[in-house]
Amino acid sequence: MAFEGQVITCKAAVAWEANKPLVIEDVQVAPPQAGEVRIKILFTALCHTDAYTWSGKKSEILCKKLKKRLILRVSSRILGHEAAGQVLFAMLTNSSFCYLNAEDDLWYICLHRIVESVGEGVTEVKAGDHVIPCYQAECRECKFCKSGKTNLCGKVRAATGVGVMMTDRKSRFSVKGTPIYHFMGTSTFSQYTVVHDVSVAKISPEAPLDKVCLLGCGVPTGLGAVWNTAKVEAGSIVAVFGLGTVGLAVAEGAKAAGASRIIGVDIDSKKYDIASLGRGGGIISLWDKELVELEDVRVGTHSISLRCRMRGKEEWVMVTNVYGLVNPNEHEDSLVEYPYETILTVLYIVLDGFPQHCVRFVLDAKNFGVTEFVNPKDHDKPIQQVLVDLTDGGVDYSFECIGNVSVMRAALECCHKGWGTSVIVGVAASGEEISTRPFQLVTGRVWKGTAFGGFKSRSQVPWLVEKYMKKEIKVDEYITHNLTLGEINKAFDLMHERGCLRCVLATHT
Repeated sequence: MAFEGQVITCKAAVAWEANKPLVIEDVQVAPPQAGEVRIKILFTALCHTDAYTWSGKKSEILCKKLKKRLILRVSSRILGHEAAGQVLFAMLTNSSFCYLNAEDDLWYICLHRIVESVGEGVTEVKAGDHVIPCYQAECRECKFCKSGKTNLCGKVRAATGVGVMMTDRKSRFSVKGTPIYHFMGTSTFSQYTVVHDVSVAKISPEAPLDKVCLLGCGVPTGLGAVWNTAKVEAGSIVAVFGLGTVGLAVAEGAKAAGASRIIGVDIDSKKYDIASLGRGGGIISLWDKELVELEDVRVGTHSISLRCRMRGKEEWVMVTNVYGLVNPNEHEDSLVEYPYETILTVLYIVLDGFPQHCVRFVLDAKNFGVTEFVNPKDHDKPIQQVLVDLTDGGVDYSFECIGNVSVMRAALECCHKGWGTSVIVGVAASGEEISTRPFQLVTGRVWKGTAFGGFKSRSQVPWLVEKYMKKEIKVDEYITHNLTLGEINKAFDLMHERGCLRCVLATHT
């Protein structure tokens, strides 16, 4: 059954009301119009921006240009903006194109060649391409794109800001005839979505989509804030406010840039565990001397996910949410001394599918980059003064990754007089304003902001994917949970727990 020009019905998580559980609905996804691409979303991750918008706190920004649709914009929409998938159908003009057939939910390319329509068309992606939809567009034609000074793009912002498509100012989603509005031009909490072609980054077909979906927002935002916006130099002292995914990516970027000190600032001291740990691997031993081969480890604050198998067995098993530190006074004779310079974590676990042995793991964890940790609650003085004292006058660069205007001020004022630069990465609630004494800026400090880390989406997201595949940047390490689209409300609950960085949802299982 060919479906070019046809509506697709699929599952999507719809936000009908602010702060109410998302509802899995049968959603109708209209075919793409000129300059649009229909994508089969395979994996999508949750970002705090999704939760923040769902709370209704961003509604003023999203709705001010379309006040008569305020209620619709706050409620009836499909969130999500950090995902990866496959091009299902792209509107082409004056050319042959491939379209897809559906049979038992397996999609394949048909060798029909027809002209779909005449007009402005898509030229850089085709059916079957692996892509990352990007909330930050890149048309390469507007004033912003041509300036060479910013990664912002103005071509479709007037439409995406109010949840519609540029061509006709309408949504491509509906439920039983009721329009469901887009979010950030992506709406990835759906099995299928329609986006503008200027918001689609074509990536290597070899890249694992369940991992690189994170390169649609959080990780690039943190890395780019360091590399593109601040341009941190080797030997610099850096402070990172907020150790979530974006903050950790800032730390990773600062480490790669050669920063001499990277100070993590967070009111949750346990986050230093996650800031100091990363991916490890090797051979681990059971108390009864059987061997387990460990392939992949993802460390969280209160949990760990790992992929391992018993020696001699062919199948690999992914075990998640392993809790509980081993009492060091127990079974001391079975502990093995490891000459690792990195942090060692010892855990109990019972492996599903394996004999019910209690296993002791010693994991060699790599460092995200944070070298020091400061909890503002542990000090009577303002945190900016604590950092100034700790660094002999202030840090060279600071990054606010929370979205709190009071913390933004502290991040600026902890910078060194004469040259310190503070970058605002977090998004504050609408209506919030930042403030500081003008003398802070007169004496040489610089206040900057960044969106998507200054990366140009279509040009540079494929480059980031290649860096990941060459193991030059981390991605897997940020993924602490894996669920399905149907479990999205559970995923939002996990997001607010200390052990969750990124939860990736499989949309077609």
